[in-house]
Amino acid sequence: MAAAIFNGDETAPFFGFIGAAAALVFSCMGAAYGTAKSGVGVASMGVMRPELVMKSIVPVVMAGVLGIYGLIIAVIISTGINPKAKPYYLFDGYAHLSSGLACGLAGLSAGMAIGIVGDAGVRANAQQPKLFVGMILILIFAEALALYGLIVGIILSSRAGQSR
Repeated sequence: MAAAIFNGDETAPFFGFIGAAAALVFSCMGAAYGTAKSGVGVASMGVMRPELVMKSIVPVVMAGVLGIYGLIIAVIISTGINPKAKPYYLFDGYAHLSSGLACGLAGLSAGMAIGIVGDAGVRANAQQPKLFVGMILILIFAEALALYGLIVGIILSSRAGQSR
């Protein structure tokens, strides 16, 4: 009886939900690593130059945004999975899986880059204030990597539902 009311492939939602989980988990791992690594640099720098602590919070904030990217994709994916309302095929599940992986892994790599650059950058900024603008530019380019993953994730998730 349950098979009669289910539309599409019965295993397809598994892949979609794994995509939503991957987007959130990997993006949050990147955000956590970037926050922790940059936070260590801020704490170390704050001992030498406490007046620069608030200025040096920028990498921590940028790392925190990565988790929001994963949350956005996870919500988009999870709202697109409703096999009782409309058919959900393997194509849709794979589109959502690839969407989640694209956003999540891009967020993880961006978080690693932000953490490493943030740690070294705030320490260097404490010794030479002229390096601040350069550090910010490098952090922006690292954050752009996650933004590329978010854009690709949105495009891929929009492909779900176009299989038939």
